[in-house]
Amino acid sequence: MGRKTTITKEMILQAAYEILESEGYDKVNIKTVAAKVNCSTQPVSWHFGNMESFRRELFGYCGAKMWGNIEAMKEGKDAAHAFFETGKNYISIACDHPNVFRFLHIDDPSDLLEPGVNLMDMLGDPGIVKQMAEETGKPVSEITDAIRDTIIYTHGLAVFMMWESTRLHKEQAFDMIFTQGKKRFADIGIDIGER
Repeated sequence: MGRKTTITKEMILQAAYEILESEGYDKVNIKTVAAKVNCSTQPVSWHFGNMESFRRELFGYCGAKMWGNIEAMKEGKDAAHAFFETGKNYISIACDHPNVFRFLHIDDPSDLLEPGVNLMDMLGDPGIVKQMAEETGKPVSEITDAIRDTIIYTHGLAVFMMWESTRLHKEQAFDMIFTQGKKRFADIGIDIGER
């Protein structure tokens, strides 16, 4: 008798990620994931219970894959340049992983967030806001507003970067978000320096 293969949660999430990456979220379902893992639907159902739970876990899994190394990217940088690294990563996800970007940053994640969490409150890294306030002596509220505005600009540009017909070279997009952020921070009296 052959050895029984254990189907892990990680295997299922990786298979779902691969389907999402190549074909889009609408192709991710229990049957397609089971076929990708080469198992019945039972292990998928057993690990996740239902599609809502599965989608929530996939959202976290994709977020970790796309954002897992952001702390290393920000390390050793002042707050403004650490914030710029998050913008570069955001643009890169849109260009290099458009289906994953759509799932994480365009499709409405409201049902995936903890109750009472406001998506607008999640814009920006509180650690960067605090660090920038300490570095500049500016009020947290002003910095939060400048970061929010820069994120909204970056999001719009990232959406354009998803499509071949409107895609710019990534370096050009990076320059654009830095320039926009520099202008927005200058509005509140903060010179973020050069790129």
